[in-house]
Amino acid sequence: SRRMKANARERNRMHGLNAALDNLRKVVPCYSKTQKLSKIETLRLAKNYIWALSEILRSG
Repeated sequence: SRRMKANARERNRMHGLNAALDNLRKVVPCYSKTQKLSKIETLRLAKNYIWALSEILRSG
């Protein structure tokens, strides 16, 4: 019973994480519209995009 509850929590956690990554993929510009970015590629691209935007704001 405890294991089933833990598995359900983990499943819900992963569904939430995957939904958040899908939303992030929609707003971060990428080169390929046909190939889905991996989780790590999505996070790296988002980090670089945020850095680039902050540099634009910093430089005026």
